Amino acid sequence: MANLQTDFIGIRSPNPFWLASAPPTDKEYNVRRAYEAGWGGVVWKTLGAEGPPVVNVNGPRYGAIWGADRRVLGLNNIELITDRPLEVNLREIKQVKRDWPDRALVISLMVPCDEQSWRDILARIEDTGADGVELNFGCPHGMSERGMGSAVGQVPEYIEMVTRWVKQYSRMPCIVKLTPNITDIRKPAEAAKRGGADAVSLINTINSITSVNLDSFCPEPMIDGKGAHGGYCGPAVKPIALNMVAEIARSPETRGLPISGIGGVTTWRDAAEFMALGAGTVQVCTAAMTYGFKVVQEMISGLSQYMDEKGFASTADLVGRAVPNVTDWNQLNLNYVAKARIDEDACIKCGRCYAACEDTSHQAIVMHPGRRFEVDEAECVACNLCLNVCPVENCISMVALPKGMVDPRTGIPVGDYANWTTHPNNPMARAAE
Repeated sequence: MANLQTDFIGIRSPNPFWLASAPPTDKEYNVRRAYEAGWGGVVWKTLGAEGPPVVNVNGPRYGAIWGADRRVLGLNNIELITDRPLEVNLREIKQVKRDWPDRALVISLMVPCDEQSWRDILARIEDTGADGVELNFGCPHGMSERGMGSAVGQVPEYIEMVTRWVKQYSRMPCIVKLTPNITDIRKPAEAAKRGGADAVSLINTINSITSVNLDSFCPEPMIDGKGAHGGYCGPAVKPIALNMVAEIARSPETRGLPISGIGGVTTWRDAAEFMALGAGTVQVCTAAMTYGFKVVQEMISGLSQYMDEKGFASTADLVGRAVPNVTDWNQLNLNYVAKARIDEDACIKCGRCYAACEDTSHQAIVMHPGRRFEVDEAECVACNLCLNVCPVENCISMVALPKGMVDPRTGIPVGDYANWTTHPNNPMARAAE
């Protein structure tokens, strides 16, 4: 059976599934129940400096985007960091870690951007027994207006500076949590690495307004007739998160920097995709908030079965496996040719493929009498829109033409690998000759 035990920057856990710093990790009661359900680790909800407590809104804190079946696709969160006293959190962290020594427990931190504030908070948490700290440089609302959260995460120089303070004043492994609300995710990752970070985690939530009430004309969630932007999370952000994780994993400047992947992980398959793109652990929030803590059990069993089927002995065999296959568009093989194929036995004659292709694509699907659908290879560009809209899995497939075979659309034989850098239509390629 595959070994799911994980050693991430020296932090050990029985599996790579961690709960992200968020409402589910706000207190001892939640964290104990999470461990009992099987979570390998927890990042405790973000702690702030000692002093006047943080004040959260006392009204709706979440907006939502739903699919057609009312399944939650995304949440918009306007909750801030913990509003519980620092001393209470530290006492609970110490007790939980003592009782669950085999589980990862990382403390998320956010304090004002000055050296003394960070030195003070680190001194307070040293004796909790926690395994590491995660620097919250990603929160996009409430705290960013106070010069914390994403206000730090959007300035690489600040990231490097604060990370250096943390490494100077703490013995604990340091994870830097990155904001996606930035043009190039590689720049803050590089800054974290320069500052001595042991790892990065990403993505934090995305600036968002999920909906507007068309009766009150107010963004939701609505607080006394007003609304504000919040942080967007859930399955809908997964593609953005995967891309940003991959960019860090393959960039020469950050290649090898350990990554904890966050963003829409709902199933074992989601987790495996993050890991294949370089994440050593994955952090989960929305799935737990939607389905409860026991959702991790399906994740554990599913990942274990998948690894057994692939012959992977440990998660190390999976982590980063897809990174060499991530490239830039200009390196893609422009001589590769594929065509759509429709399995008539599996087809339910709904006509979605025909409507999509006829109205919005390349008019490459013919509808014969009796609603029999066939691909016209002389028109098919292999865009695979038909496959994506088909409601029957594996009814439509994309089949590559072998080298030397003539493409019915262009009349040109399939050739050897060639990309845009040498293509005759590329003016830069001609200029280089």
